[in-house]
Amino acid sequence: MTTATWDVLITGALVFDGSGEAPRKEDIAIAEGKIAARGLDLPQAAAKEVIDGSGQWLMPGLLDIHTHLDLEVDLDPRLPEVVRHGTTTVLFGNCSLGTCFGRQIEGEQNPIVDCFTRVENIPKAVLEKCVDAIDWDNTADYMKHFDKLALGPNVASFVPHSMLRIEAMGLQDSISREPTEAELSHMESLLESAMQQGYLGLSTDGLPFHYLANAPNTDKRIPTQFATFSEMKRLLAVVRRHDRVWQTTPILDNRLKALGYFMLSSGRLFGKRLKTSALSVMEFALAPRVPHAFLRFASLLNSRLFNGQIHFQALGTNFRVWSDGIVSPLFEELDSACRVIAKEYDDVEGRLALLNDPQFVEDFRRDWHHGRRGRNLAHLMARIGMPDNLVVRDLALMIFDGAPVAEWEGESLQQVFERLLRFQRGKAGEARSEQERIAFEGFSAPITDDADFMLGLLRQYDKKFRFWVDVSNVGNRATLGFLMHPHALPGFNDSGAHITNMAFFDANLMSLKLAQQQDMATVSKMVKRLTREPAAFFGLDVGSIELGAQADITMIDPQALAAWDSNDHRKLEYRELFEHDQMVNRSDGVVTQVLIRGELVWDGSDFTAALGSRPLGRALHAA
Repeated sequence: MTTATWDVLITGALVFDGSGEAPRKEDIAIAEGKIAARGLDLPQAAAKEVIDGSGQWLMPGLLDIHTHLDLEVDLDPRLPEVVRHGTTTVLFGNCSLGTCFGRQIEGEQNPIVDCFTRVENIPKAVLEKCVDAIDWDNTADYMKHFDKLALGPNVASFVPHSMLRIEAMGLQDSISREPTEAELSHMESLLESAMQQGYLGLSTDGLPFHYLANAPNTDKRIPTQFATFSEMKRLLAVVRRHDRVWQTTPILDNRLKALGYFMLSSGRLFGKRLKTSALSVMEFALAPRVPHAFLRFASLLNSRLFNGQIHFQALGTNFRVWSDGIVSPLFEELDSACRVIAKEYDDVEGRLALLNDPQFVEDFRRDWHHGRRGRNLAHLMARIGMPDNLVVRDLALMIFDGAPVAEWEGESLQQVFERLLRFQRGKAGEARSEQERIAFEGFSAPITDDADFMLGLLRQYDKKFRFWVDVSNVGNRATLGFLMHPHALPGFNDSGAHITNMAFFDANLMSLKLAQQQDMATVSKMVKRLTREPAAFFGLDVGSIELGAQADITMIDPQALAAWDSNDHRKLEYRELFEHDQMVNRSDGVVTQVLIRGELVWDGSDFTAALGSRPLGRALHAA
């Protein structure tokens, strides 16, 4: 009688090993959570469990390099919404925000809530649940606390710069003055310790619409944006010395300054090149030329002339963003809309008072039409594809999905707007139902243009209407090219953030689908770009199915992948965990099995008992 020497044997799958080479049909054996053997016709009697992989693709577990799941992991360490899509490693602490320094509460200021609420558009009640789960106050204990969690995926973290400044200076001082020499030295010391503890690097942020959420600071941006070039240079010298990564976003309101900061990646200028992962490269609906400029700059910076190492994160699908009324990360770029969004979540009266204030209405109309009409430089720049903001305000591109009137569901706001205009001109038959007639009569003031229409919707429904806009990668015309570009890397997924506005948990699968539409060679290269390549860039020992590697494996049905479209499976779903709705997506049947450390955690239609019952993933330390 043969004694079983393997825990699991997967037979007959087409294996993509993450090297980028052509796949081959083979068997994979797993023992004690690691890859124990590979080859053809391995003996099934030597395994306790056999999984038939016939007709399936097998690859290393996928990496999600841009998440904000640090808010969720302590409430539900299974992180089920990424696991079901084949992701087995997640990176967090991005965009200068995170929890590695603990609660950092001081008086009335609650920095995690203050910073995350508007930047990542997460309701305060949800964030307060996350803060309540924190029981550490330093970076070392943060890494150690993962040992106590029944982790699903592996996790790794950046040191978030906003939180680093708060730790050294306090929240109020971090947004009102420069650090003293002692405070800056303290930041360097904290960052040095974190690098020794295995953190990925430092994350910063420069997006002009990232504001704090608590009084008296609702008109102030998050702390990282108050840092000088000198401060950035000193802190990044620590990251550079350890060969770690700088994750950042561009300073959009000063593009020359942004290019200057990106030059910090240069080894020619600063002695040793700095690995830099920057947001983001997508074909913006209003500025289709911008990503090509980013990539040309990256090519120059990474050339022998400057010896840099920068890549821009690419999103593997169309950038579809939902808005609750005007509450959306998109509209933070308009000054007047910021004032609406800054109101507390349930402050309906406060928003209505603002919407009826004549000065606000004037400001909103100016912002709404900026770059869209008139003989001026802003309109000219917008017409040539170089607008000074990226807010889509074309009603024809805004599609109701959660409409207050049944007939509006699935229609564009432009269609409803045009019917309303005809109704107000005396054509009562334009109202197709009693509900629509009541809605049209609810627009108390005459509607003259699309700005009036949006104001009328907000006054009548507040946040109780939803619509989506494809901000970039419309029709995925250029998406594959960006995903495969040598100066880009798939991964701008923002998983766990903007919980009512977007859901890109499945963007890695869409990347594979786009590659599949090309050819198998492209699929092989895409698997590498979703596994071994980011693992090497961030210094992590995952993304491989070599002998002795941790057995993190994703299996996919290629026929189901070819027939699936993520746009058909994004939905708003109530999550008991948050006691709140969240945008999620579904790819059930596409991912047939997910194994973490050799344990089956997803069987194609549901999670197994292993997920969450014991630790599987681990806290990864950058090497």
